[in-house]
Amino acid sequence: MHTLVFATQKGGCGKSTLAAGIALAAQHAGHLVRLIDTDPQATLSNWQSRRLAHDVVVDSVHEAGEIEPELRKLRREGTDLAIIDTSAGMNAATRTAILCADLCLLPTRPSIADLESTVTTLRVVRAARRPFAFILNQASIRGERGNLAASALSREAEHELAEIVALPFIASRNDHQDALAAGLTAVEYAPDGKAADEIRRLWEWIEARLQSRLEQSAPTDALNDDTDVPWDSCL
Repeated sequence: MHTLVFATQKGGCGKSTLAAGIALAAQHAGHLVRLIDTDPQATLSNWQSRRLAHDVVVDSVHEAGEIEPELRKLRREGTDLAIIDTSAGMNAATRTAILCADLCLLPTRPSIADLESTVTTLRVVRAARRPFAFILNQASIRGERGNLAASALSREAEHELAEIVALPFIASRNDHQDALAAGLTAVEYAPDGKAADEIRRLWEWIEARLQSRLEQSAPTDALNDDTDVPWDSCL
């Protein structure tokens, strides 16, 4: 089982919307997906309550000590992709989720305030030695701001651009918010639209990255055996 964690210091970057969109894109691609909502604002849980279909399960888990047992349970049930949505800022639950991640996804808008706010989250991810990638979200449809932001992120992270900035950039499109209000995602709300196409291509990028990092995902290896791992000691 792979575990994705969406984490960011700053709120309002569309983290929960992206988590839901990637979950549905992966599910449509044939994966058995489960969402875990650790955010007290419960954006994903509220989104699930608006869905008419009961094809997506969102588990609310708010205590750090409950995350690793929840992931073990999902693995036993046959889940092959767990997606954890965290709250803005940094707390014990988010730190534990990051420790359990095969890939940490750091959404950010291409503005100076948002770019600066990624530093705190990036430090925690690096300390945990977890693979990561930035997602440029709510980008302008036109202009060079997205490319400039991507270059700035790669310099800050001291990695090659192609390795740590997910593609494509996700443009600011009404389909995302309209879909969220209806308990849907862009890939369901307007499946032939540009927003849906970007989310599907983003999932393909993420999936390829997960496959390439499979042998390096130590926390997943730990979750795949029956021994108890002292995650709290890493906080």
